[in-house]
Amino acid sequence: MLLPRNLKSFWKQSWTDRLLSVLPALVLMAVGVWAMLHFIDPAPPGHIAIATGSDDSDYARFAQSYQSILAADGITLQLNASGGAHSNLAKLRDANDDTRVAFLQDGLATPAEQAGSDSTDSTDSALSSDSDSDVSLVSLGSISYEPIWIFYRGKTTRSRLSQLAGARIAIGQSGSGTEIFARRLLNAAGITAHNARLLNLTRPEAQTQLAQGKIDAAFFIDAPDSDLIKALVRQPHLHIMSLDQADAYSRKFPYLHPLVLPHGSLDLAHNTPAHDIQLLATTTTVVVTRNLHPALIALLMKAMHKTHSAPGLLNPARTFPAVRDADFPLSAEAERYYKSGPPFLQRYLPFWLAILVDRAALVVLPLLAILVPVIRTAPTLYFWRIRRRIYRWYGELKYVETQLRAASDQQTLAALIHQVDQIEDRVTHSSLPLAFAEHAYVLKEHLELVRRKIRAAPVSPAVINEP
Repeated sequence: MLLPRNLKSFWKQSWTDRLLSVLPALVLMAVGVWAMLHFIDPAPPGHIAIATGSDDSDYARFAQSYQSILAADGITLQLNASGGAHSNLAKLRDANDDTRVAFLQDGLATPAEQAGSDSTDSTDSALSSDSDSDVSLVSLGSISYEPIWIFYRGKTTRSRLSQLAGARIAIGQSGSGTEIFARRLLNAAGITAHNARLLNLTRPEAQTQLAQGKIDAAFFIDAPDSDLIKALVRQPHLHIMSLDQADAYSRKFPYLHPLVLPHGSLDLAHNTPAHDIQLLATTTTVVVTRNLHPALIALLMKAMHKTHSAPGLLNPARTFPAVRDADFPLSAEAERYYKSGPPFLQRYLPFWLAILVDRAALVVLPLLAILVPVIRTAPTLYFWRIRRRIYRWYGELKYVETQLRAASDQQTLAALIHQVDQIEDRVTHSSLPLAFAEHAYVLKEHLELVRRKIRAAPVSPAVINEP
């Protein structure tokens, strides 16, 4: 490859000269690389926290699956137990909490539809008042259906919530997602604290009191194959309410989905349930803080697909993950994942290597853009140093010539000639580019001129001509 003459001369010089010439450019490039790696594209953290729910919940089981998948890529997922979806939302909104990922119920953060109604609960109002803080939260999509089960006692078949007027109803633990949805549905059906007894009970308490006849109905949100639902359907005096107005409810509450639980799906041998059940279901959504590193979002998306793409009692295979969330905007990284799959490098490389290559590309590409100016700057700086060296020799020669004016004895003149000889020796043995050869020969002519002036000075020629 043909190089410009100044570049050829530059690379022929000593390593010391070359290093000193490119050092400022190298320092600037190093500072730029450090800034890009630490501020523009910092490395993903090796540890994140996810809010789950109770230890026996589906949320906890999902998180354990994510934990093992992320661990294979060197990421530690910390499981933070909580009081449920409502507690998870509070953790995400708390700037002092380390939670960056959480499971929520779709519709949980939706402002109360019954604003102004007597039965609108304080929890709904609190959620609505905090809606401005949700700009910092984004969704990764929904991962499963969460059916709303309404179990009731008695021989009379009930298919509408309005039929629970005057009943004792367990609506879930205070502040839980179950309570929020139960109040919304009951309020829409005209059931309030004025015409029914609404009780805040934990899941075990509601299960026990329903079995003992202390309450007439209870709301639960759980998966069809959970131990709680299996235990409840085995009790002959309990029935699952099949909502004949499920479609109407889904129109009023867009985050709720009408589902059909086929007869016999819970127990084929005993044909449980004995007939199709019309259910309403919200969806479980994975929500993250907006500042979560994009690389970790890609890993979470992979974990979601591995964990939730299998078929279930209420959905066929590959129904989830899906974009069904009504509360939060979809993360840009998640949107790309749904459209194109995993990032290109993560498809073929281990996670840590993909991140390393990705970050290296972020640094290398800008550096390539400034490489040509840097290459041109280094020779310029080098030749400036060469000119500075020649000027320094001229300065020494000027100093000798100045001393000649004050010379008054033979020893001083001999010393001046010795100084001129030293300057000439350094010029002769200096590695100068060919472009400066003319300057070197001109300098030697000037050295000889000064030497002749010294010899012509009015002093004893015997001393001056000594070798």
